[in-house]
Amino acid sequence: MDYAGAFLEENRAFSELFRDVDQSKPVPTCPGWSLSQLLRHVGRGDRWAAQIVRDRLEEFLDPRSVEGGKPPPDPADAISWLHGGAQRLVDAVELTGVETPVWTFLGPRPANWWVRRRLHEVAVHRADAAIALGAEFTLDADVAADGITEWLERVAIQSGSEGAPLPLEEGNTLHLHATDPGLGEAGEWTIGVEAGRITWSHEHGKGTAALRGGATELLLAILRRVPLADTGIQLFGDEAVWQGWLDRTPL
Repeated sequence: MDYAGAFLEENRAFSELFRDVDQSKPVPTCPGWSLSQLLRHVGRGDRWAAQIVRDRLEEFLDPRSVEGGKPPPDPADAISWLHGGAQRLVDAVELTGVETPVWTFLGPRPANWWVRRRLHEVAVHRADAAIALGAEFTLDADVAADGITEWLERVAIQSGSEGAPLPLEEGNTLHLHATDPGLGEAGEWTIGVEAGRITWSHEHGKGTAALRGGATELLLAILRRVPLADTGIQLFGDEAVWQGWLDRTPL
């Protein structure tokens, strides 16, 4: 996948939702946030990642200290600011080198890791904005499927840290199956527990609980953006396993 191209395209699609709207409107899937706060969060996050990559940082950077981290007050200028932050990250990765290790919240990763991370960040927050505005939300199936994969990669590393309970109990499995044509094994995920850790693979499996539906709906369901009942997803098996997974995984 061309992560840089997909990221810039998502950034543009996200920004289009902010033209001629009341930016004080609340975002129900991000409690306590308005549309203007959502825009600032996404734009600052891109500039934060760009600064980490550009400066080849090896330790955490306080997002509040990011250069140009606040959008200008004029709505049109704020959209330009949003576009500029995304381009700044793409340019920083190209200048630094895609494989150059930099700080991430999962430990050192190649600089290009941030482009993929920000792609999926803006895609999900575009869904938040669309939900707030009652607008339609569509996402390419390959981007949505990769969003699920990227999220599972993070869950597998972070789950159970600091004494938090694992989202699955030993012996239970969760299977996700995206029905979009052409995804192949990239559209299947089997999640389990081994040696006290969350594990997953792209294997086909039955699962103690299994969800079958479009990749975009699956992504929004596992991130608790849309209730399962409001999607076309089919749930098979033990519903309590699915609910436990939702209750114990991050947004």
